[in-house]
Amino acid sequence: MELLTQLSELLKEKNQIDNKITVILNRPCTLGHLGEFIASKIFNIKLRDAATSTGIDGYFTEGGLKGKSVDIKFYGKMENILDVSTKILPDYYLVFTGAKAAAVSSKGKTRPWVINYIYLFNTVKLIPILKSYGVRIGIATSLRSFLWDDAEIYPEKRNQELKLSSEQFKLIELFK
Repeated sequence: MELLTQLSELLKEKNQIDNKITVILNRPCTLGHLGEFIASKIFNIKLRDAATSTGIDGYFTEGGLKGKSVDIKFYGKMENILDVSTKILPDYYLVFTGAKAAAVSSKGKTRPWVINYIYLFNTVKLIPILKSYGVRIGIATSLRSFLWDDAEIYPEKRNQELKLSSEQFKLIELFK
């Protein structure tokens, strides 16, 4: 009984914080909506009006990727897994992740909402590589480590398709 009382009090606190975040996002406080909001502000992405749009969350509005479509993902841990659409492919996947972790039991572990890594995948390049390896494309698509390494734009600037300004770098650091 005591654990349930404690849990109910913590959930009340969490709901109050979620409500405050919802006001900022103008969408429900979920990890996905949070990632889309942060990405839109840092990377100048115009989000689609409908949050339920399949495969494409928005479009880059400036720089070398101006006009390119993007699907934004935010994962609490970096487990080398990416949800890839089988219906509508964006030009890019922009992926925020927390700390690197093996895909093992989550019992007793947390998935904090922090940004430790950011990756940018060019789908025109990615999909043929996945097919050449015989990878099943869809939800929880397993990507080899070298693909993540090549796509990294933060904290290491390995992928040169999207270069971070010092201001963007500072903004990302707020979410570590």
